Amino acid sequence: MKTCVILDDYQDAAMHMADWSPLADRVKIVPLHHHIADEQALVAALADAEIVVVMRERTPFPARLFARLPALRLLVTSGMRNAAIDLAAATAHGVTVCGTGSGAEAPVELTWALILGLARHLATENAALRQGGPWQSTIGTDLYGRRLGLLGLGRIGTRVGMIGRAFGMKIAAWSPNLTPERTDAAGVALAASKEELLETSDFVSIHLVLGGTTRGLLGAPELARMPAHACLINTARAAIVDQPALIAALEGNRIAGAGLDVFDCEPLPADHPFRRLPNVLATPHLGYVTDGNYRTYFTEAVEDIAAWLAGTPVRVLA
Repeated sequence: MKTCVILDDYQDAAMHMADWSPLADRVKIVPLHHHIADEQALVAALADAEIVVVMRERTPFPARLFARLPALRLLVTSGMRNAAIDLAAATAHGVTVCGTGSGAEAPVELTWALILGLARHLATENAALRQGGPWQSTIGTDLYGRRLGLLGLGRIGTRVGMIGRAFGMKIAAWSPNLTPERTDAAGVALAASKEELLETSDFVSIHLVLGGTTRGLLGAPELARMPAHACLINTARAAIVDQPALIAALEGNRIAGAGLDVFDCEPLPADHPFRRLPNVLATPHLGYVTDGNYRTYFTEAVEDIAAWLAGTPVRVLA
């Protein structure tokens, strides 16, 4: 019988979100509910696993890890893209990598939770209410008539813009390869430049894929262009924004706030500034964490494993 280890099953959800019985007589399933950051401990946990299921980018799989896992033959990731997996190394070590479907609705909804939370100071007011603090201490920001700047106009960015229009916001977008045809089709304005988008937006929301042209796209000079009352929302990838520059901008109140769901180190260290800054509304990478997505991830993971066992792998990434 083969062994399948499910990594980073934080909520103990994997076995409840799918029917694993089709694999019962062929695969032993071992879910792990805690994150293993130490590579030596990870190698020990996976030493006998021929199949590993990973959740997005919670645990990286670089070339050196594949080299230390000779038993591994199938790696299943949630979603059809995982930048934390070295696909070339997987191929070189004879490991098949398969993905699953993933809905865009969940990160869109979390993006708006962060925007609304920042605009109406929900964390501050809720904490005061629970702790016997002042009854009303902040003044909220109207969304109607404000400008929402979208960095990226793909599946998620387009949906975020649609909701912004429902609030009566003015929507503009920019990305390195964005065309007037795409912005016209989405019903948003094409910003003249990245700089113009930053300078004129009350809220800036990032919806780009991390790559060579987007890594470090927003550094100290770009953040300095944002108005002091503006907020930055990032539910895409942390590395798109220079993290020390963002911390400095928030500590100096050079921007009003940030709504963050992605970080350069996850789980976020206990002493990290994002855990204490009062103008940060942060969630622990929950963008894709919904019952609908989890059911898709684990149901299709079962399908991926069954297909691989039958010699006809599906949704192959490498």
